[in-house]
Amino acid sequence: MTDSLVLNREQIAQLVAQDIAEGASVNLGIGMPTLVSDYLPKEKEFLLHSENGILGMGRTAQGDEIDPDLINASRVPVTLQTGASITEHTVSFAMMRGGHLDYSILGGFQVAPNGDLANWITDAPDAIPAIGGAMDLAVGARRVLVMLTHNTRDGEPKLVSSCSYPLTGVGVVTTVYTDLAIVDIVGGRFVTRAMVQGMRFDTLAERTGAPIAPAADMRTIVLDVEGRPGLA
Repeated sequence: MTDSLVLNREQIAQLVAQDIAEGASVNLGIGMPTLVSDYLPKEKEFLLHSENGILGMGRTAQGDEIDPDLINASRVPVTLQTGASITEHTVSFAMMRGGHLDYSILGGFQVAPNGDLANWITDAPDAIPAIGGAMDLAVGARRVLVMLTHNTRDGEPKLVSSCSYPLTGVGVVTTVYTDLAIVDIVGGRFVTRAMVQGMRFDTLAERTGAPIAPAADMRTIVLDVEGRPGLA
């Protein structure tokens, strides 16, 4: 079998950015999701929200742009869009809880085919039990997109039949973006919208901890000459 493509964090973020509708209000969660801001098309308008109190967040700050007091939820310095506003946490969380977000983009430890999400604590001895705003983001947005590696470092699947870790939200996930595939939650099952070039579907199924089906129009994730992912 030909070696298959494996996406890195930046390439996963680029795939997510391609799926965000122009004009959408979007929260970028801690970790990998914060990378998405760097890949949203510059010619289109988006309203980015950060739970620590930014509405109108821009891309990651570089060089002289860096202000240590202006950071995203991952504590990475960011820029502001024209017209941005800064609020304290109660207002920021009211935006999240009030159904004002079109997308919530989160990291994850486990996702089940019914849309359950576990993303705040594992059974690792050094795990920090800090839920933060994840529960609010999981239930407050119209669509919840999850970014993760398809398997753990030990090879265990993160797409599972039932989450064994404490849940962040029940039945909330819309789509999962992994280093191997884009997987939609459809009718209580995993459906593969796209899969990396060189991957056999039975191999993907073996690396998934629950039944998974190919979409009728399943696409292939390929890289261009500059390493940017797209669908063929």
